[in-house]
Amino acid sequence: MHPDQLGALEAIVDAGTFEAAARRLGVSTSAVSQRIRALESALGRVLVRRGSPSAPTPDGEVVLRYARQQALLAAEMAAELDLDAPAGVRPAEAAEASGRRDGVVDAVLMDLGVSSLQLDRAERGFSYARSAPLDMRMDQSGGRTAQDLLDTAEERELTRILRAYGEERFASRIAAGIVRRRETGDPVRSTDALADLVRDCVPAAARRTGGHPAKRTFQALRVAVNTELELLERAVPRALNSVRVGGRVVIESYQSLEDRIVKRAFAAGASPSAPQGLPVVPQDALPYIELATRGAVRADDDEVAANPRSASVRLRAATRIRPAAEAPAPEPAPRPRPHPARTPAQGRRGR
Repeated sequence: MHPDQLGALEAIVDAGTFEAAARRLGVSTSAVSQRIRALESALGRVLVRRGSPSAPTPDGEVVLRYARQQALLAAEMAAELDLDAPAGVRPAEAAEASGRRDGVVDAVLMDLGVSSLQLDRAERGFSYARSAPLDMRMDQSGGRTAQDLLDTAEERELTRILRAYGEERFASRIAAGIVRRRETGDPVRSTDALADLVRDCVPAAARRTGGHPAKRTFQALRVAVNTELELLERAVPRALNSVRVGGRVVIESYQSLEDRIVKRAFAAGASPSAPQGLPVVPQDALPYIELATRGAVRADDDEVAANPRSASVRLRAATRIRPAAEAPAPEPAPRPRPHPARTPAQGRRGR
C-alpha cells in the first residue's frame, strides 16, 4: 500500500468528498479516485462508499486505522530525529506527533452523572442527610472547597452562584443568611448546619413541595466548586471537533443546566450560521452536525424502575456531517472568577 493511496483515503474521510480531498492534497479529483481504486484493487475490498458525504466501509475503517497509525509513527520519528515530515505526512502531524488530532475519533460518549460512590460517602460533603465537612470537591488533591467558598465569597457572588447553578428562587435570602452568620463570628461549618440555615431562609409554604429545601443550594455549591458547567461548555465543542465525518457524539445530562448547554451547542452546529433570508447559504456557513435524536431521550418506566437515578437523565446525540478542519465548533470565552469577600480592614458598605 503506497503512502499516497493511504493519504487519499484519509483525506476523503476527513474532508467528506473526493473533491474536497483533492483540494486538500493539491491534486485533481481524478487522481484521488485513481489512488482509491488502486488501493481497493490491491486489497480486493471496497473501502469507500461514494456519496455526499463519502464514508469508509467497515473494511475501509480497518485500513483507515492502519493509515492513521502509520502517519503518526512516521511523524513521531520525524519529530524525534528533527527531520522534515516524511512524504504523505502533513506538517501538522509532524509538529504535533504525540498530540491528539481533531477529527479522528469514531464516537464520544459523555456521561455527566456524578459518581454514586462519591455521593454516598458522607465525608465528601455532597449530602445534606448526614453531618460532614463542606468539601464537595470531586478531586480532593487540590482546589477550593465549598467551605472556602462560603468563607470568602461576597453576598452578591453567593447569590449569583445559587441562582445560576441551582436555579434557587430564594438565593438572595440564603446568601444573606450565610454572610450574616459569617459576620457574627458563627460561620456555617458543616453540611447539616448549612441545610438547617437554608431551611430557615426558605418560606414555610415553599418547603412543603419540591423535596428537601437545601437540594438546590447543595447542587449550586458543588457545580461552582468543581466548575462543572464551565468545563462542560468547553468539552462539548471539543467532543464535536474530535469526531470524524460520520462520527457521533452522545451526551447524557442529569440536570437542566447541563442539558441546556448540550442543547445549545447541538442546535448551533445543526443550523446554518448565515443570516436568514439569503438565497444561497455559503459553504462555510452550512451545518456541521446532524441531530441523531429528536429532542432529549428519557428513560422509560422499566429503566426507571430498575435504576431510579436514571429518571433525571436526558440523552442527546449528534453526527458529524462536515469535517472539523472546515467547520470547527466554537469554544466559549473563559468566565470570570468569583470575587472574594472584603476583609474586615477593607470594610463593607450598605449593610
